[in-house]
Amino acid sequence: MGGKPYYITTPIYYVNDSPHIGHAYTTVASDALARFMRLDGRRVFFLTGTDEHGQKVEKSALAAGVDPQTFCDRVSQNFRDMSKLMNISNDDFIRTTEERHTKACQVLWEELIKRGEIYLGTFAGWYSVRDEAFYAESELVDGKAPTGAEVEWVEEENYFFRLSAWQDRLLAFYDANPDFIAPKSRRNEILSFVKGGLNDLSISRTSFSWGIPVPNDPKHVMYVWLDALNNYQTAVGYPDTEGEKYSTFWPADIHMVGKDIIRFHTVYWPAFLMAAGLPTPRRVFAHGWWTIEGEKMSKSLGNFIPPGELVAQYGLDAIRYFLLRELPFGNDGDFSRRAVVHRINSDLANGVGNLAQRVLSMINKNCDAAVPQTGALTAADETLLAAARSLLPRVRVEFAEQAFHRGLEAIWGVIADADRYVDEQAPWTLAKTDVPRMRTVLYVLAETIRHIAILIQPVVPGSAEKLLDQLAAPADQRDFAALATGKLVPGTALPKPEGIFPRYVVEKTGEGA
Repeated sequence: MGGKPYYITTPIYYVNDSPHIGHAYTTVASDALARFMRLDGRRVFFLTGTDEHGQKVEKSALAAGVDPQTFCDRVSQNFRDMSKLMNISNDDFIRTTEERHTKACQVLWEELIKRGEIYLGTFAGWYSVRDEAFYAESELVDGKAPTGAEVEWVEEENYFFRLSAWQDRLLAFYDANPDFIAPKSRRNEILSFVKGGLNDLSISRTSFSWGIPVPNDPKHVMYVWLDALNNYQTAVGYPDTEGEKYSTFWPADIHMVGKDIIRFHTVYWPAFLMAAGLPTPRRVFAHGWWTIEGEKMSKSLGNFIPPGELVAQYGLDAIRYFLLRELPFGNDGDFSRRAVVHRINSDLANGVGNLAQRVLSMINKNCDAAVPQTGALTAADETLLAAARSLLPRVRVEFAEQAFHRGLEAIWGVIADADRYVDEQAPWTLAKTDVPRMRTVLYVLAETIRHIAILIQPVVPGSAEKLLDQLAAPADQRDFAALATGKLVPGTALPKPEGIFPRYVVEKTGEGA
């Protein structure tokens, strides 16, 4: 397969939790970007998976009455199931308990040892099991981690990574790569953190055993974040840096992460890689958090929403669309059922769904259920077609910046243009007064819908496929290249149109409309 390579990753999800809307959000965003790049001719490798080591997992397994591997097998499958449920097109699913990953981490460790970047010492400090993170005394808030997690004082023999030696080199790296951290608010946060000074990082533990053994010192296991971050290299063949997969796809084009793990990905990870003489990823994008009906997601409130519940209630593509359209990717936002219903009914049912149903029904009724013949185009026709044809470059820019909401706004702007054009041209009246002109108007509309259907595939793939089927678009003319080369052919038989985005009818005792 040709095309410029593009490597995108989700964070690997910690198996101490069940999948919820936050996990679905990151994965759907990554999937939309991966699908977009494939349709745009890129050779994509898209990775997701699960992070399975650490003290928190060991404790959870003990509480569940099973060994850690059995616990991980069970919970990791829940994340595979979520990917299937959300129609995620990942090319690989990595688990950090796999043999390939153990080997990759041990080789990375040995390389860091060889280069003098690791030394043995004694750690004494505050550690949060929940966050799998170390905190300085100055970072504690009322005796807890800044995340609110409990901390415990830990004193044990550890190996350390010489992170302090990388402060100036990291700042120089950020300066030379201004797009490495996004959005800008996160970049500013990390710059401030690194300028404040870096301490050497404890990268092994001896107080528990559920982890990757340190080479030549098996009483130590690797710190879970050194292990976890290296998954992105493992999946493309590391330590075989000369192999076809690694040389094609590394460095990663983008790591999608939540804002809570930005420090690990933009401070520790590039430092580990540079210290080992390896290329750094091109970009790390940290998205925001969802609240639920105005309240923070928490176990105590019991408001974690399983993705399956949302899909069952509202439909898969409706939820995928809502997640990427409702708020700027990178910002925090509120998930409310009222907002979901509003997006379904205003954008999907009354927007693209209504436009397609109106136009295809008129073609079915007035054009012998076939793509209509077109005559000379008027200025109004040319204006609408030009708007449709100008979408790809606009959306390409927005998706490259992970501004999914702006890309979707541009597409829905053309849907609104098409609705106005229908009302102005009134093809139902032309059916009685000027049939050739009616056919031209309907052709222009059908061609506009073809552009829209191709462009919304990354976000609502199942629904877009149905819409392209109703336009009888050939299977090999549904990528972005076909926007310029694959016009609808007059006379092509079309199936009877069926609604794709039904309105969501709210029960009187249910959520708001």
